[in-house]
Amino acid sequence: MQITFQFRLYPTPEQEQQMNRTLDLCRKLYNRAKEQRDTANNQEGKTVTNTMQQNELPAFKKEFPAYKEVHSQVLQDCLRRLDHAYQRFFRGEAGFPHYKSADRYLSFTYPQPGAVTKTFAKGGYVYLPKIGLVRMRAHRPFDRANVTQINVKRYADGWMAGIGVKVETAEASQTMETAVGIDVGLRTFPALSDETKVNSPRHLRKAEKRLRRAQRRLSRKQRGSRNRQKAKRKVARIHQKVARQRKDFLHKQSHRIVRSHDLIAVEQLKVKNMIRNRRLSKSISDAGWRKFITYLSYKAERQGKRFVQVPAHGTSQTCVCGANVPKTLATRLHECKRCGLVQDRDIVSAKVILQRALEIAA
Repeated sequence: MQITFQFRLYPTPEQEQQMNRTLDLCRKLYNRAKEQRDTANNQEGKTVTNTMQQNELPAFKKEFPAYKEVHSQVLQDCLRRLDHAYQRFFRGEAGFPHYKSADRYLSFTYPQPGAVTKTFAKGGYVYLPKIGLVRMRAHRPFDRANVTQINVKRYADGWMAGIGVKVETAEASQTMETAVGIDVGLRTFPALSDETKVNSPRHLRKAEKRLRRAQRRLSRKQRGSRNRQKAKRKVARIHQKVARQRKDFLHKQSHRIVRSHDLIAVEQLKVKNMIRNRRLSKSISDAGWRKFITYLSYKAERQGKRFVQVPAHGTSQTCVCGANVPKTLATRLHECKRCGLVQDRDIVSAKVILQRALEIAA
């Protein structure tokens, strides 16, 4: 399997200028390729494929010599991104691809980097073709021989390298001595079948006051001014801090759960449909359910643990004895008239999820 390590980059002013230049050229290529596809389809009824556009790259670089500053694989990946966006649209997984503004195209990728890193005692360097050796804070070891790709991304407070590394997975365990069911909620996140409850940290909600103040200041700045750019970066840094706090929390919770159990059971949640509820969409996005389930899945696979997803239908309305116990969202206590069980609804849901997972695993 492949996992991605995130490392901070410290480019020189000249390197940062070239990295920004690479982003700008890739964005223009993306928009030009999209325009070519749309024009051919709308005016001539023809389809322009990814292969056709890839084959045109050498001639395109001769016509526009500035693109020789960008590594060929980076340009090829740029066209693949566009093709992927169209494929997702055709499968009904996303909307129609849009043109990219400078604020919406923030990364470029080397899909076949080869031997890219050189280390020294207190950190490391990453070699980015056409840019050079860029200083990198390599805070954890990784197998340089198994690097599969490097993604360079610009954030509000600097640059990061996402280094994809192929890693071996542990042999799948056949034991189920310690199994756990997990219920994700908005107040309690997560709730486990062993009756462990963790309160949702609500990082975005806690940052809303600072965020509103920063957004008001941004709205008062004159468009195109330097002060507006500063205010815009301030808003971006707040959003970035919230995202990193959420990511850190989810990584720690998923690591703790996977490390302690042989089987991990969760619901098959359709988060995309759930966030269409305007009353709950912000809270669901703030909780990070989808990312949490993704973390559980890959951590379990890497450690040889069993990861089981069960149908979500009825898990919150069913008792462990099998009885149907209807509840509204406001009802926080589960009370079963058949077996007499009285317990927190999230804990009961986690136990029901575990029961269903054990039936599937058996």
